[in-house]
Amino acid sequence: MTYAHDIIIKPIISEQSMDQIAEKKYTFCVAKDANKIEIKKAIEEIFGVKVEKVTTANMLGKMKRMGRNEGRRASWKKAVVKLTADSKTIEFFEGMA
Repeated sequence: MTYAHDIIIKPIISEQSMDQIAEKKYTFCVAKDANKIEIKKAIEEIFGVKVEKVTTANMLGKMKRMGRNEGRRASWKKAVVKLTADSKTIEFFEGMA
């Protein structure tokens, strides 16, 4: 059994994600093996909101160099969650915008 906090890793705070808050869209880094249904249930459980839609994207890690050595940052999964019109907002993001 997976817990909601195992699925939702951290919120993503960027200029683009802050602009989407007006449309009730919130961006999170989620577990790579989580599907849209699990992400929806986890967000509703943690924040007590109603989720209308979830979109996901697998983000490829950037290539990085240290002298001659090349490596890659870890790949991760991003989820953009859209809340319903009658749902309350997520308080965590209130002071950010």
